[in-house]
Amino acid sequence: MGKRTFVIVGASLTGAKAAEELRNQGFDGAVVLIGDEDELPYERPPLTKDYLRGEAPREKARVHEDGFYERHDIELLTAASVTAIEHAERRVFVDGNPGPVYDRLLIATGAQPRELGIPGAGLDGVHYLRTLADCDALRARLQAGAKVIVIGAGWIGAEFAASARQCGLEVTVIEPAAVPLEHVLGEELGAFYGDVHRGHGVELLTGTGVDALEGQRAVERVRTSDGQSLPCDFVVVGVGAVPRIGLAQDAGATIENGIVVDEGLATSLPDVFAAGDVANAWHPFFERHLRVEHWANALNQGPAAARSMLGQKVAYDRLPYFYSDQYDVGMEYSGDAREWDEIVYRGALADGAFIAFWLRDRRVIAGMNVNVWDVNEHVQTLIRSRQEIDVGALRDEGTPLQELVDQPDRVDGD
Repeated sequence: MGKRTFVIVGASLTGAKAAEELRNQGFDGAVVLIGDEDELPYERPPLTKDYLRGEAPREKARVHEDGFYERHDIELLTAASVTAIEHAERRVFVDGNPGPVYDRLLIATGAQPRELGIPGAGLDGVHYLRTLADCDALRARLQAGAKVIVIGAGWIGAEFAASARQCGLEVTVIEPAAVPLEHVLGEELGAFYGDVHRGHGVELLTGTGVDALEGQRAVERVRTSDGQSLPCDFVVVGVGAVPRIGLAQDAGATIENGIVVDEGLATSLPDVFAAGDVANAWHPFFERHLRVEHWANALNQGPAAARSMLGQKVAYDRLPYFYSDQYDVGMEYSGDAREWDEIVYRGALADGAFIAFWLRDRRVIAGMNVNVWDVNEHVQTLIRSRQEIDVGALRDEGTPLQELVDQPDRVDGD
């Protein structure tokens, strides 16, 4: 039997870390990593932060240093689009032509920005922010005094707005909800972030949407659903993302809010796996499927998928984790709060440094530390314990978090 070939579709963080893990685990077969961008694999957080603002070099965004793929005998195909997966033949098609035959296949195609479906959405000067190319186009527009309108106050919109203000632009953010990030954080914490942005000079218009973008060839005005006409130099759209499921769907994989995979990240197709933004994975801790669009999930799920491809028993159960930096406000969030009874605070929101805990049945289901550091491990321990918590002690800054559970469990697993 000859050496096996493992193909990875999607050369971003998930795919690149999966390829690295295959070699770390001693796999000596062929590894083919295929990406549709004409770029070496890179991470996305710098695209709304230091690289966007011109404070960090392009190379800093890359997953690996120069020469990594050659040294590890990973065949990296860039600017190459996988157009079909023929799982009966165990072959991928690249740019419409027959490509490599695989023994195991990993789909790490990620997500793409949700596009506006309103008049004027196709005008010049309407930007999305997902790729390095998107970021480069926006970097060229970050000139002090320019006026940008950001549509959507989710994480991408909020982080872009912060960077644009730091570069001296006039920034207006339009958000249909009552406060930024309301669907993730709730009304009170969303209002906290709204105050942060207003405090840095952002015009924040909430409770209204966008009916149209207007201009001759390039966008010149944004017409809101409450009748305002707002002039601008350009627009940035951040209204969510959708998983890139087309290849898997056409190949016959089970699809529901992404590619459905089990706890070992295997799809319904034989020897085909999926990881990262595109994967709706069974989560052993939450006992339900979970699709996570964040950096830490991409970083860790790719290597877990690689081990599963090698036949190791994998149960990916890391708690969802993400972070955000806006101006001088940094935060980390762990857990998955979709429905909660109350939010308990340790510290005061007005001070700008606190921990928020989402509780259901007096059990911590998620936590977010804002400008408070070295506590995330303890937050995760609280979540994993599933124990009823003394709410008074949870609020009390004098009570160490690690004393709130009877038997601290491990923080994370694979």
